[in-house]
Amino acid sequence: MKKRSFLKLGIASALLPLMSSAGMASSAVNPKGKLLPLPLNRGDTIGVVSPSAAIAGRMEAQFAVESMQALGFKVKTGPHFQSRHGHLAGQDADRAADFNAMFADPEVKAVICLRGGSGAARILPLIDYELVRQNPKIVLGYSDITAIHNALHAKTGLVTFHGPNGSSRWHAFNVQQFEQLFFQRELITFNNEHRPEDDIIVRNNRTNTIRGGKARGELIGGNLTVLTSLAGTPYLPSFKNKILFLEDINEPPYKIDRMLSTLRLSGALAQISGFIFGDCARCEPGGGWGSLTLDDILDDYILPLNIPAYNGAMIGHIPRQFIVPVGAAAEMDADAGSFRLLEPVFQSH
Repeated sequence: MKKRSFLKLGIASALLPLMSSAGMASSAVNPKGKLLPLPLNRGDTIGVVSPSAAIAGRMEAQFAVESMQALGFKVKTGPHFQSRHGHLAGQDADRAADFNAMFADPEVKAVICLRGGSGAARILPLIDYELVRQNPKIVLGYSDITAIHNALHAKTGLVTFHGPNGSSRWHAFNVQQFEQLFFQRELITFNNEHRPEDDIIVRNNRTNTIRGGKARGELIGGNLTVLTSLAGTPYLPSFKNKILFLEDINEPPYKIDRMLSTLRLSGALAQISGFIFGDCARCEPGGGWGSLTLDDILDDYILPLNIPAYNGAMIGHIPRQFIVPVGAAAEMDADAGSFRLLEPVFQSH
């Protein structure tokens, strides 16, 4: 995400001791293993918080509250969820306090992030991870919320959900996926949607097989820029035997190359069992003496791993997007361009 420059010259070599083949920041991995959130039902109360950037105007917050109500929920908002401190949705301590309060509140059954942007990483040291561990709840959001997903999974083992934010568009596709996952609790197979178009072949939402085959592992990842910015910190889970999914926006290919280079130099890429790349919106080359394409870059970094891999999944800064459970056991099929959940992602009563 084109917001700031995370990766200065030499970062990869500086982080190598911290991100070894034993797993990046392996000391942060929850020794008790996976932690499932409690299930969600219509009529429950959900909390809406804003741990990242400030909203552009009050209507954006209103849309989020109305969307959650239309899904069938009562809504609580954090006291600071419409605050502003520069580009941030309030001071770090206030944003973290809102987040922690939702986990402390017994009425709140899920936590929905209002929007992404920038700033979630600033509150990671202020999150009460023991409180989260004792009160496991659904957390939903994407983009900058990648920082929170990975920190929660690294520190507590909690399965969280990379998908639409509260202020996202809640049209038929996103609502159907939400209901299938959270209300019907299906073991979803994530296949790209292909809507009718005026062409003799299907062009929208096509996937591309980088290397064929099937792989199993827990899903881990999110926004590439945010994920890579956590390198060498205690907030990044192990990549060992994981299916890595990535997406990004507004990043020219040379920046995608640099970030994947960091993941390779750190040893992270060598540990994964499968690879899924989603959408990279507005990631075309710009100016200069030429550029590698995104296909070139993925071939350079992923083909040598000899693992199943594909790109084009409906993950990312796109109107219709998958709700991907971070930390859930899954099987991917790179030839079919799909992945499926293998186990329930909620506690049973």
